[in-house]
Amino acid sequence: MSSWLDYTINGLIVGNVYALVAVGLALIFGVSRLINFAQGSIYLVGAYIGWVAVVQLHTPLPLTIIVVAVAAAIVGLIIERFGLRPLQNSVRIAPLLATIGISFVLDQLVMLTFSPNPRALPSQLPDVRFQVGGGTIGPLDLLIAGVGLTSALLLFVFLRYSKLGWAVRAASQDRDAAMQMGVDVNRVNQAVFGIAAALGGVSGLLVGMYYNQIDTAMSLQATLKGVVAEVVGGAGNVPGAVIGSLLLGLVESYGVAVFGTSYRNLFAFLLLVIVLVLRPNGLFASARQAPPEPLTGTFIAPSRPVRIPRWALLIAAGVFAILPFFPVSFYVLQTLINAWLLGMLALSLTLVAGTVGQVSLGHAALLAIGAYTSALLSLNFSVPVGLAIIGGGLMSAALGTALISPSFRLRGHYVSIATLAIGEIVSLVILNWESVTRGPIGISGIPPLSLFGYDLISPSSIYWFSFAVMVVLALLQGRLLGSHLGRSFRAIRDDDIAARAYGLSLNRYKSLAFIFGGFAAGVSGGIAAHLYSYINHETFNTQQSILALTVVILGGLGNVVGAILGAVALVGLPEVFRIAAEYRILIYGIVLLLLVRFRPQGLLGTM
Repeated sequence: MSSWLDYTINGLIVGNVYALVAVGLALIFGVSRLINFAQGSIYLVGAYIGWVAVVQLHTPLPLTIIVVAVAAAIVGLIIERFGLRPLQNSVRIAPLLATIGISFVLDQLVMLTFSPNPRALPSQLPDVRFQVGGGTIGPLDLLIAGVGLTSALLLFVFLRYSKLGWAVRAASQDRDAAMQMGVDVNRVNQAVFGIAAALGGVSGLLVGMYYNQIDTAMSLQATLKGVVAEVVGGAGNVPGAVIGSLLLGLVESYGVAVFGTSYRNLFAFLLLVIVLVLRPNGLFASARQAPPEPLTGTFIAPSRPVRIPRWALLIAAGVFAILPFFPVSFYVLQTLINAWLLGMLALSLTLVAGTVGQVSLGHAALLAIGAYTSALLSLNFSVPVGLAIIGGGLMSAALGTALISPSFRLRGHYVSIATLAIGEIVSLVILNWESVTRGPIGISGIPPLSLFGYDLISPSSIYWFSFAVMVVLALLQGRLLGSHLGRSFRAIRDDDIAARAYGLSLNRYKSLAFIFGGFAAGVSGGIAAHLYSYINHETFNTQQSILALTVVILGGLGNVVGAILGAVALVGLPEVFRIAAEYRILIYGIVLLLLVRFRPQGLLGTM
């Protein structure tokens, strides 16, 4: 009984920390209709500023909290002013992508400044525990609860009784009407981003003290947990975000009590998917709330695609095909092999995101399904590698589509959030299903690539194999987009209501797109597994999903040639400047920001 009380207290304490992140996200969504994926990075910045204050400057705890809150608020103001305000009149997907790029930049700046090694963040409170019933509670638990309650109270007073708070509430209810009534929406945005960032920064400090450790990889999980709590409570609903956070904390804590620590995150994302399927607007959203608008479709960046002559494409394909005959280094061939593998993933994503309008942030899960299927077929059932890779593609198409199908009824940001959650669920299932996937140990000794009984060991043979597979997939996708099916995909993207009125079954066509896209991604994952000879649950992570999305935007949403060009550019350019290898992710983030700001239609334009 006492242990259950301990788990309950732990769940409420952790829920309080989630609430600080989720309330900030809810405030921003309420005013800007934006899921701020940079909130976790501000949480990371807050944790490291707290470490500097505590360990280097030895500041007392109250001053540490104030320093972290002020510094994080300044970061939030900078993000709003220079990262997001210039995009106010852009397409709706632009600010969302910009926050992803900003998170890349902030995370990498922190890592380059402090190194990726974990650092101890000691609590400045006495290390004692008080008996409460059958459980215990410590001073830091009380501090976290106190900060959470105090923040909620101050926020309530601010929104309820201050003029700026009234302006925030007015802008959250109807931004255009608020502007017509004379509300300075830019000032409101500044206030909201400052408050949200301060809460996020303090949350990072408290979590660092709670676990006595911080590291540069903690931002993604903070963003994911904050988004889960916010969406469960109802996007833009501040009280709902608090209750959703406490519910999330309790679900995680009880899940850990029953199944173990490795299941903590799995329960969080399962809760999110269940809420999205049963009540997409969240548990506490108003029943009269308007449905979210799509991120792409009629809101996609207007552009005239760049038409590349067929002869130019043939020459380019010929040059790449005969490249191994020339005295090029192994490193160049290896770089291009990686580009072809990423190109297959980009072909998959540009079909579902650019052509059908389903912006997926969990596409690496399809890679993982294909990779594990191909590896297990070849290792456990002695299936020839060529057939195993095709089996991986088919499994990725079938299982990936089945997993993502509940998100077909969603619109707007919720599609991206659902795919992100499903991607995390796939990774966590791989981690915990040890009897099949070998859990955290991963699968080693995967047979090398082979075709018709001949091992593909030399760099040239691997290069030709991966290049040929990518070209075949690109030709098939090009024919698909030129068919009646492709036109139906674009009709759904451009206006799903009109497409439904013309008799198109949205779920059926979205399923077909994910089946084709899942096959391409699964084949890419299968080839990668046999190329690497070892995979585990972290081989195909969220960062790869974001990288694939960056490639697709760089090339032009829905553009087949653009997806390949984007893959070559984003894989090749950082390799050209190898001296800047440690800045690779930073370069990706800056490229994404520049694209969103200056050329959202990509290099070759949207199709």
